[in-house]
Amino acid sequence: MRSGRTWIGAGLAVSLLFGGAAVATTARDEAVLTPAARGVTQVLTAAELAAWGRDRGDAGALIMAARLLAEVPLRQAGGDGAEETPFLTAASLLDEAAVLAGDNAGVIDAIERLRDPLTRGVRSSTFGAGPVQTVKSLQARELWAFDVEARGGEILRVAAIGDGDTNIDLVVRDAAGAVVCRDGFGDHYPVCTVSPRTGGQMRVDIVNRGDIWTKVQVLSN
Repeated sequence: MRSGRTWIGAGLAVSLLFGGAAVATTARDEAVLTPAARGVTQVLTAAELAAWGRDRGDAGALIMAARLLAEVPLRQAGGDGAEETPFLTAASLLDEAAVLAGDNAGVIDAIERLRDPLTRGVRSSTFGAGPVQTVKSLQARELWAFDVEARGGEILRVAAIGDGDTNIDLVVRDAAGAVVCRDGFGDHYPVCTVSPRTGGQMRVDIVNRGDIWTKVQVLSN
């Protein structure tokens, strides 16, 4: 029965996260939501579901999070010295699930049957080429800024997934320096969704609000 409750809990968590996750936005008008932007949302949902499962000792939630994450192809950003090993991966989530499963043979068997197909990589996806991912270590109170190229008429979605040690803030500014989106809700998973009428460069600020260093995985379409 414990295994059944685990999977039911994971299903309810996914439903709640997809339906009610807090997202900082600007007015979207009729902007296009691209497959890569949807991919950012699904990765963020996987991160939040994994955190939900850790808090409750729910192996099923970690397994579901791994399945959600494995569906989204991720392109690695390069060239700015920020390349580090991702800490949120399908394999790492399955490892956590195995620890939480303890001696539950049914859950352990499910994890082992999922490992190979989930960690092999995405062969085809409804998320297109997928979001761009960058992993960065931030010292206490450090601000990391980088530029992204927004396309007019397309929704730009940026998310920062912290490793859970500290609170992370996210700010997006337009080419003139005006703030167009800010997520400072005091959590580990800030996200901004903006809908620029015209294309152009935007500046993204990622801020570690804590007193210790942390890692962040940053995604954008």
